[in-house]
Order: sequence, then C-alpha cells, then structure tokens
Amino acid sequence: MDASQLIAYLNALQLGEVDGIRHKLEQARLACVELNQGGLAEQLGDASSALARADIRHYRKCVETVIARLGHVR
Repeated sequence: MDASQLIAYLNALQLGEVDGIRHKLEQARLACVELNQGGLAEQLGDASSALARADIRHYRKCVETVIARLGHVR
C-alpha cells in the first residue's frame, strides 16, 4: 500500500464494529512500517488504544494527524 492508498484507507474509517476498525488500524499501522514511517505507525497504535478506551476524540485526532503527515510522504 503506498501513501496515497493509505490516506484513502484511513479516510474510509468512519463507522463499524470496533473490532473491525481495530483490525483496519493494524493493517494501516503495518503499512506505515513498510513505508518506513515508524512515528506514524506509533500514532496509529495510539489511535487503537484510544478506541479501546472509547476516547473517540483522541482516536480521531491520531488518525487525522497520520492522514495529514502521509500527505507529505507522497
């Protein structure tokens, strides 16, 4: 998955079962690792933890930060 595909993938994370969203976050985290973006992968790990705590505000902030930073990777 390249940066453009990853941005589209993360933008599509809206609603769904929490386990499904967590699985997609993990896929995106692994894609960040493959793109040598360890900091972004860590940010997605934080998003997953926030989701587990039902901290939706922090979850969205983390995901939006990753999307913004991926825009500079392309």
